[in-house]
Amino acid sequence: MDVPSQEVITKDNVTVRVNAVVFFRVVDPEASVVRVLDHIRATSQISQTTLRNVLGQSELDELLTAREKLNQMLQRIIDEHTDPWGVKVSTVEIKEVELAETMKRMMSAQAEAERERRAKIIHADGEFQASEKLAKAGAIIAREPTTLQLRYLQTLTEVASERNSTLIFPLPIDLFSIFMKKEAPAQISGRKKPGPLCPTNRPRRK
Repeated sequence: MDVPSQEVITKDNVTVRVNAVVFFRVVDPEASVVRVLDHIRATSQISQTTLRNVLGQSELDELLTAREKLNQMLQRIIDEHTDPWGVKVSTVEIKEVELAETMKRMMSAQAEAERERRAKIIHADGEFQASEKLAKAGAIIAREPTTLQLRYLQTLTEVASERNSTLIFPLPIDLFSIFMKKEAPAQISGRKKPGPLCPTNRPRRK
């Protein structure tokens, strides 16, 4: 049985229109005739009033997200009212929830703001993690200056593999410090020691 659309004001003061469907059967034919004038119309009326009462005590978010819970509550309450009439209500389902256009726009704006908030949080978290990595890298480079030289050479290799044009990079003098330290002793060891002055080479006295 279809329950006509009902205008409901939710607990958070939002006006919506809701309709539902009720599945029931007669389990006591005598009671359905003797105890009520028209059990179908009576079941429809009690379903409408129960729908307004239950949804009026719920918030809009609950109506949109916890529909199964509301269906079970509606079924239990309606079945308690129709039981004396010999009518068993087995299932109640909320079919449609209609919102005003202004409320739809407000919900859309709220969802957009929520998406922007999450995007900003994710971006800020990424920046924080990147700064931590950079701080750790800086500490390692401070302890081991060779790592900076290796990173410099790696950058040169990557640039050279991607482009064919000629590039000029300044090289830090630290790259050659190791070779300079090795070459200096070799030059000193290979230099000839000056011999004693020959008598003929001595400067003349005036």
